[in-house]
Amino acid sequence: MTSEHTRLTTVLRELRARTGLSLVALSERTAYSKSSWERYLNGKSLPPRQAVQELCRLANEPDGRLLALWEIAESDWSGRAAVPAPAAGEPRSQPREPTPPPETGGPRGRRDGLMVVLASACAVIVGGVALVFFLLPDREAPEAEPPSASAPYSLAPQCHAAACEGLDPMRLVCGIDPDNLTTYRTATGAHVELRYSEKCGASWARVWGTRVGDRVDVTAAGPTHDVRIEDMVDAETYVYTEMTEAHPGSTVRACFRPASADGERECVEARVNEAADTTRPPSPT
Repeated sequence: MTSEHTRLTTVLRELRARTGLSLVALSERTAYSKSSWERYLNGKSLPPRQAVQELCRLANEPDGRLLALWEIAESDWSGRAAVPAPAAGEPRSQPREPTPPPETGGPRGRRDGLMVVLASACAVIVGGVALVFFLLPDREAPEAEPPSASAPYSLAPQCHAAACEGLDPMRLVCGIDPDNLTTYRTATGAHVELRYSEKCGASWARVWGTRVGDRVDVTAAGPTHDVRIEDMVDAETYVYTEMTEAHPGSTVRACFRPASADGERECVEARVNEAADTTRPPSPT
């Protein structure tokens, strides 16, 4: 899978977990079968655009950003992104003239004929060996594995507290039904959301509506973890920081740094398991 397909699969798994629906229930509420949803959520195949829309509807999630990510993943999956069209005005490559055959007759012709025979024999041998290896089971260098099928269906977190420090909340199944501590809109229009998983004993920041080069970091009186918006794929979907250990009473702080040189750093804080009105105002430093 491409990185975009992996990211799309991860978010779809989170949405499915948020709905609390089984694969059978998903098939009953959508136009897609249980086996189809199993393939989509495990990354075995790319879901149709309508399947993404239907899952967003069931999870009460706006589908705009997820559909943008789907467009990129679908382009890579179908191969449309692999062969760029020639630039305007660029001459297309012309077919090459066939190379005239070498002269025959005489000693040189006999040597060339011998070389052709030897080359043909080598090709047959190499082709046979290649066929054998092709038919044998591939025991080495397996392809990149899709996300595990067991994790989202068991809904069991894969780490807790200090063991989650610096790890991906989506892959460790901590992003299933987390608490939203607060959401803050920056001066550039980006949204920073502080999230907390009681099951995992960890917090992280989620950001969207960003621009390439923006950064956001998160800390809870421990290590600071940050993420940078690297490209338009990041800018058009949700991006998460790594997790930091947190517990009831912890103060979680996220800071947003815009890509523009004249942009100001904006920070927001929230305390775990306290009402939203206790959220401290954004800090200019």
